[in-house]
Amino acid sequence: MTEMTASRTATPWHLWVVGVVTLLFNAMGILSYVTTKLGMLAEMGLTPSQIAFMESYPAWISAFWALGVWGAFAGSLLLLARSKWAVTAMVVATIGLVGTTVGNYVVLEVPADMQAPALDVAIWVVTLFLLFYARAMAKAGVLK
Repeated sequence: MTEMTASRTATPWHLWVVGVVTLLFNAMGILSYVTTKLGMLAEMGLTPSQIAFMESYPAWISAFWALGVWGAFAGSLLLLARSKWAVTAMVVATIGLVGTTVGNYVVLEVPADMQAPALDVAIWVVTLFLLFYARAMAKAGVLK
């Protein structure tokens, strides 16, 4: 085995599956964030009271939301690119998710008709899975 061959680690098939599935999942977060920031909430089917709530969203929670969705999306892209920066992106996404969760459930009173506990759990599961998966792939030498 040459030194060049020994230094390369084959890309496991599951990296492509995890990368593509999480990229699609995280794209939904980007869609939600962008449509909110572009003022397209009525087109998304939100009621006037829901729109009023979203328009009153504090800037600091919105900043955490941006870190969460863009960090997770970048993490999926970087994972597919086999970049070690996927881990950093997922740390940023996790920080964003923590801040958004605290903002939504500790600071604000999210209206009952806007709460989606199953979606919240799914976001946490996918984010934490992707963080630990990216760390494992970096440790295994798959990410460079």
